[in-house]
Amino acid sequence: MVSVVAVAVPSVPTKPARNPRSTAKNSPLSGRVHDASGTFDESYYERFYESHASRVYGHHEVEHLCRGVTELLAWYGADLRSVLDVGAGTGLWRDWFRKNKPAVRYRSTEWSAYACERYGHERRDISRWRAKERFDLVVCQGVLPYLDDDAAARAIENLAAMCAGFLYLEAITTRDLRDVVDRERTDTEGMRGRSGHFYKSRLKPHFQAVGCGLFYRRSGPLSFYELEATS
Repeated sequence: MVSVVAVAVPSVPTKPARNPRSTAKNSPLSGRVHDASGTFDESYYERFYESHASRVYGHHEVEHLCRGVTELLAWYGADLRSVLDVGAGTGLWRDWFRKNKPAVRYRSTEWSAYACERYGHERRDISRWRAKERFDLVVCQGVLPYLDDDAAARAIENLAAMCAGFLYLEAITTRDLRDVVDRERTDTEGMRGRSGHFYKSRLKPHFQAVGCGLFYRRSGPLSFYELEATS
């Protein structure tokens, strides 16, 4: 069993970006759109993460996502012992794991100095950092679209190196910006509009897609039905 440790007006129907992290805060030290000049300070987090009036998602929505991801892992027969959360923001995944799966070892990283101090994450640049340990589940939600192409490619390599089992990845593409994202509720400033092919081609050597944003490491022991996973 595997083990897991813990950046145009939409067509109808209009959806908000399904990610509380659909903001321009997740940029690496070099290659990121923004620098560390204070852009991602207390006022920024209040507007895009804490305020009920302006945030996209809160605890309730992320609880649904956490349950969905962990239940799919259970359905596939995976052990979940460790999680790495890359770009952890206000720590909503951590809150859920502490409440619902306290035995799971959880580790969180962020780039924003304010977020690291306020919410208790390690300050790491995913385009230039990889841990020696490997995790049963790696979460990377709303980070890669804010990196330039080279940094995003390096980040994917680092994510793959740290993943022993499943990767949960959310990365908005040009198609999503055109057809899915509600720009009225999403800060798209600094977002790199890349094709889905950019991500898929770099993930494919390491992972097979198994649905709902989940990717499974090709060298892992689990097997999937033909229609459950892409080759």
